[in-house]
Amino acid sequence: MEPIAITGIGCKLPGGVTSPAELWAKLLAAADLVTDTPPDRWNVEANYHPDRGAPGRTYSRWGGYVGDPAGFDAGFFGLTPREVGRMDPQQRWLLETAWEAIQDAGYPLADLAGSGTGVYVGISSCDYGDIQKRGRYDADMHTSTGGALSIASNRVSYLFDLRGPSLSVDTACSSALVALDLACRAIWRGDIPLALVGGANAILQPDVAVAFSKAGMLSPTGRCRAFDASADGFVRAEGAAVVVLKPLAAAQADGDRVYAVIRSTVANQDGRTGGLTVPSEGQQAAMLAEAYRRAGVIPARVGYVEAHGTGTPVGDPIEAAAIGRVLGAGRPAGRPLWLGSVKSNLGHLEPASGVAGLVKLALALHHRTIPPNVHFQTPNPRIPFHEYQLRVPTTAVPWEPADDGSLYGGVNSFGFGGTNAHAVLGSAPAGPARPTRRAAGPAVWTV
Repeated sequence: MEPIAITGIGCKLPGGVTSPAELWAKLLAAADLVTDTPPDRWNVEANYHPDRGAPGRTYSRWGGYVGDPAGFDAGFFGLTPREVGRMDPQQRWLLETAWEAIQDAGYPLADLAGSGTGVYVGISSCDYGDIQKRGRYDADMHTSTGGALSIASNRVSYLFDLRGPSLSVDTACSSALVALDLACRAIWRGDIPLALVGGANAILQPDVAVAFSKAGMLSPTGRCRAFDASADGFVRAEGAAVVVLKPLAAAQADGDRVYAVIRSTVANQDGRTGGLTVPSEGQQAAMLAEAYRRAGVIPARVGYVEAHGTGTPVGDPIEAAAIGRVLGAGRPAGRPLWLGSVKSNLGHLEPASGVAGLVKLALALHHRTIPPNVHFQTPNPRIPFHEYQLRVPTTAVPWEPADDGSLYGGVNSFGFGGTNAHAVLGSAPAGPARPTRRAAGPAVWTV
C-alpha cells in the first residue's frame, strides 16, 4: 500500500491548545491540562460525592476542558446565530478544526470545493441534544440537525462543498481511529483523493460521569496515570481534532509539508470475553500483528507506541502485554520500545481520543522526539516491562531511527464494547525543501 501523508492538523484541546505548535509545546513541557470542572458546566458540589455508591452522584470532579463551549464565529461560517444556538458544540469545534487543518495544509478552500474529498468523524456523545430535548416545546427547525451526530460530519461537507463520503462513526472510545481506518481504505482503493478525519467530544452534563462512576471506570484522584502502579481509572476530557490525508505521491508532487505517513490501519473486535467491557489481549495482539504485516514494518524497528493508556488497573496491563508480545519480544539490546499516552496530559477524549493520539504521534515523528509521559513514577508491577523491553519516558527522548534510517510508531485505540483499532505511522521521507505554494487565504462566507 502506498503511504498516506498527514499534511494538515487542526485542534481544539484542553489547556487552551488551538494549534499543533501549541500542543507540541505542552507535550514537551509535560503539562498537566486536567482541571476542576468549571462551574458553568453544572453544579459540581450538588453532583459530587466521594462515595462510589452514592445514588445519582459522581466521585470525579475533574476533567480536561477547552473553555467556553458557546464561543463561535457564526458569521465567518455563514451561519445565523439562531441556527448556531441549536448546534452541538461538537459540530462547531469540528468546523473550526477542519478549517484550521485545511489552512495548516496550505490548501485554498476554493480548490477543495466540489471535490471528492471525504469527511470521517469519530463522535458518540450527545449531551447538547439531550439538554435540548428537555425543552421540547422550544424546539425549532434547527433542533434536529443541531443535535444529530450524523450532521457533525455532514455539516463540514456541506459548508465546504466536499462531495466524497461523509459519515460519523461511533465505536465508543475507538471511534476516531476507526474513522481513520475507513478513510485510509477509501484512499487506498482510489475512491477519494483526499480526506478530513477527526473526532469530537463535549462534556456538558454530569450524567455520563455518574454512570461511569457506578462502573468504577473513573479515577477518584482525577488523573490518567497510564502504566503507573497508582493507576486508578481515567478522567474525562473534551475537544476536537482533524487531520488532512492524501496519498504520499500526490503530496510530494504538490510540494506539501508532510508531518508523517500512515503505512497501515487495522480494526477488529474482541468478540466474547469475560465481560462486555473486558478487553481481549489476544485480539489486541492479533490486530497489532496484522497491522505491522500490512505495513511491511519489522516489529523490532518500531520505536514508540502511542497507547490507548487510559490508566485503568485492568486495561493497561492487557494492552501493554499485547504490545510487548508483538513488538517487544526479540528486540535488540539497547533498543527499548517506548510507551506513552496523551491521556496523561489531556484526559480521555473518549470518541476523539484516537485522533488526539494520532496527532501526538505525527508530531513526535515530525520532530523526531518522544515527549514525556505525565504522572509516571512507579512502573505497574502487573506489566512485564523488562521481559518485553518496554519503557515509559519521563523526559523528552530523541527518537533514534531504525536500521533502515526511518522512524516507525503506532497508535492504539479501544472501544469499551470491544472494537479495536491501530495505525502504523512512519517518518516523512526526506525530500527537497518545500516550495512556496499558493497561500490558502481566509475563507469568507456571507449569510
